[in-house]
Amino acid sequence: MKKGRGFTLLEIVIAILILTVALLGLASLTSMIIKGNASNKTLTIATTLAKDKLEELRSKAYTDIPAGPVTDTRAANGISAGNFYTRTWRSTAGAQSKTITVTVTWAQGRTVELKTIRAKE
Repeated sequence: MKKGRGFTLLEIVIAILILTVALLGLASLTSMIIKGNASNKTLTIATTLAKDKLEELRSKAYTDIPAGPVTDTRAANGISAGNFYTRTWRSTAGAQSKTITVTVTWAQGRTVELKTIRAKE
């Protein structure tokens, strides 16, 4: 047989070691991507709940917009992967306008807050 033909045991062990390190890094990256996607999903749901309530309040007559903080218990229906959402809104009246703030809270005290100003008719 010719010398230098084939791989030595040391070369194979080193190749397996490099492949193992690369695959472990890829598995870790995949895990982080999956967690990020789940977090983005809950953020999107919370933002949509806030936007929907803000649009509902903006479509009401100026005098029908309730003053003070109000908690919407129906928002608990927005459930995603074990997350329950609580939607709260408040209206602060100025001379010729109302500032409407909608806050959606979910797990670990995370919140989304949207604001708008509604002018008096």
